[in-house]
Amino acid sequence: MEDAIVRLLEERGSLTGAELREISAADGFALWKTCMLSRRIEARRVGRRYLRLDRKVEGYARLSPSILREFLTYTAVGLASDPAALELRAGKLASRIKEITAAKLRLARRLISEVGAQIVDSERVRERATGPRAEVGAEDRFCVLVAGDIVYEMAHEAPRPERSTGRMVRGSDLDLVVIMDDEAPEELVGKLDDAIYRQKYRYLINPSLREEIDYTIKPLARVREQARFGDINDMVPCKVLDEAALLYGSERLYHAAKALLEESQAPAKLAVMEREAIESRERAEKHLLDRDQDSLSGDELYLFYTSEESEEFD
Repeated sequence: MEDAIVRLLEERGSLTGAELREISAADGFALWKTCMLSRRIEARRVGRRYLRLDRKVEGYARLSPSILREFLTYTAVGLASDPAALELRAGKLASRIKEITAAKLRLARRLISEVGAQIVDSERVRERATGPRAEVGAEDRFCVLVAGDIVYEMAHEAPRPERSTGRMVRGSDLDLVVIMDDEAPEELVGKLDDAIYRQKYRYLINPSLREEIDYTIKPLARVREQARFGDINDMVPCKVLDEAALLYGSERLYHAAKALLEESQAPAKLAVMEREAIESRERAEKHLLDRDQDSLSGDELYLFYTSEESEEFD
């Protein structure tokens, strides 16, 4: 396989891992292993690795992207004898990832700005008819945060099936967290939920978009409970909030939510878990590269890619 890959790189120049797999029709693990071990082939990773929390992993901590996702989507492969060509391909790949990230961020901002304007306008209409219910306006009753691949500038467009419907979507989803003021009326919560859900459905089925939106809505009191970091059900939302950036709405609520994390030392605890995930990735890569066979099965598959990715990569 090594000779075949070298010939392809000589003919086509440096390629991404995904391009190399498509052209060679080789098994993903065998391809990765060959490229990692060969002295004639060099693989250049772009972007970064970051913490994911996974119930199926001991200690819950793993790195994202998975080994296979990282190789296919975020790695340029070239000849060790032509480092300039490899550097050029890696630079183009990094630029493309930033472009995709920026486009998805603009999409998320447009989506939630439309929702926010709709909610604020409807509240103003109601207030003109019935009078204000409180001194605080609707625009200060909630904030929307963006998390996931976008905040790490690691968004991608590799097609994958959406979890609930199986529809193919365009790469990284749009992870949104809506935090509500504890005094916000249930009617406002319901309006936000309905408005975002309608957009979620529209973005999923529109052939020109095909974007998955993953969102949650919760009061600040729920953030306070989760910040205790008691178990995996608390750790996951703490991790999402820790990485999240303000997209729309109340800065007061945004900073209040972040302060709750700091008070409980959740960011420091997550940093420890990330270090554990880095060490675990190093052990997994060493184990996989030391294997005699060029195929995987059983638990070793999960070292290479997650079960959520199995439909996409198989």
